[in-house]
Amino acid sequence: MDLDYEALGLKCGLEIHQQLDTRKLFCNCPSLLRKDEPDFKVRRKLHVVAGESGEVDIAAAHEASFEKEFTYEGYSDTTCLVELDEEPPHVINPDALKIALQISLLLNCKILPISQVMRKTVIDGSNTSGFQRTVLIARDGFIETSRGRVGIATLCLEEDSARIIDKEKSTFRLDRLGIPLVEIATDAEIKTPGQAKEAALKLGEILRTLPVKRGLGTIRQDVNLSIRGGKRIELKGFQDIRNIERAIQLEVVRQRELIKQGKSISEVRAVNEDGSSRFLRPLPGAARMYPETDIPLLKISRDMVNEAKKTLPSVKEKEIKVEGLNKEMVALLLKRNKVEEFKELLHVIKNPQLIAKTLLVFPREIASKEKKSMAEIEKILNRDVLGNVLEKVHKGVIQVSEIKNVLTETVGGKGHEAYEGKKEGTHEIEEKIAKIIKEKPGLTINGYMGLVMKEFRGKISGKEASEIIKKYVK
Repeated sequence: MDLDYEALGLKCGLEIHQQLDTRKLFCNCPSLLRKDEPDFKVRRKLHVVAGESGEVDIAAAHEASFEKEFTYEGYSDTTCLVELDEEPPHVINPDALKIALQISLLLNCKILPISQVMRKTVIDGSNTSGFQRTVLIARDGFIETSRGRVGIATLCLEEDSARIIDKEKSTFRLDRLGIPLVEIATDAEIKTPGQAKEAALKLGEILRTLPVKRGLGTIRQDVNLSIRGGKRIELKGFQDIRNIERAIQLEVVRQRELIKQGKSISEVRAVNEDGSSRFLRPLPGAARMYPETDIPLLKISRDMVNEAKKTLPSVKEKEIKVEGLNKEMVALLLKRNKVEEFKELLHVIKNPQLIAKTLLVFPREIASKEKKSMAEIEKILNRDVLGNVLEKVHKGVIQVSEIKNVLTETVGGKGHEAYEGKKEGTHEIEEKIAKIIKEKPGLTINGYMGLVMKEFRGKISGKEASEIIKKYVK
């Protein structure tokens, strides 16, 4: 679809909602989604209230017009009174706040020293209280794309909604309610659908360097857009980033036709699988916000910001990129929190690629072969064991080709000490190789290499073995 977006006056921005991998934001309950039968159910009706401006939000009034009754399912051991709106919220989760600060720094944002937790009116049943708690953490940041810089307008920390179980019966589950979310809103500076996709992927890449939840439903993208002469539209519910370009294209075409007919209106639309959209509700405004009176002002000190800076993934990434690792290995080290072990092992042997394989690849392969969990494998192959093995490699006692075998036998209980014997002298090694060749005449050099390396189990290098074999095999 060939459209001139500049001529059409496209204004486009993104909203990214990402779950953080911590306990819930305003209580001590775990952020755990459950499939078993709930222990209890409660029923509620929600009532619309005026926002700080004194007006009732148009989207809230729309939801209130349906006069629905909602059912909420919970568990006695992982649901508390905060989620049921029977107890005031606790102080904000410091782990979630630290992650939000780190994301703010990675997005070049200005962090607010004092902020007010707000209530955002939501009466579609997704929250037992009739509002969502949200707090502005930072603003005025940016990311770089191939088509230029895209500004980050705001970064908020907020609680996720309850999980819809049965839409027809208005049934929600409280296991998701309260999971910490960061909401990142860009400025309306995106010029094309392609740039929107690039910006969304860039934001996702940054978020994945920190403790965030992964998988379907843990990150949600919304698009706000308009064209010249039209009203702002919010497109919600992109589970698949690949759909974002087509959805924007189709909405621009739809808006162009509505403008010609004089029918353009602001609204929220849900995105269908084919990229088309359908009406969801009127577009909410500022009238739905009012202060949260149960929580004191959030104060972010310089010390809190400095503490967040200490462990910024971008700093770690730069440190380990210097060591010559490729992008995939760097990402794996960050994802599996192995950066400190990697740096420690560099003091044992100056071979970053080998260290990365020993930390990341071999343990996973061994876990699969031995049918053990990664937790079991990593408990046995701790940093002391890996350090000892790599030290033996550095000293020549264990050959690089034998590291995986050594670690496998260590997991099996034999221990790497079996490989710590002194290397045989050159004369004795050559005699043994000559005997192998004599007993198996007619093989190729590669054939003898396999037999020799199996015999010596890492006590000589492949280069040494090849040189000796070539003396006897022409």
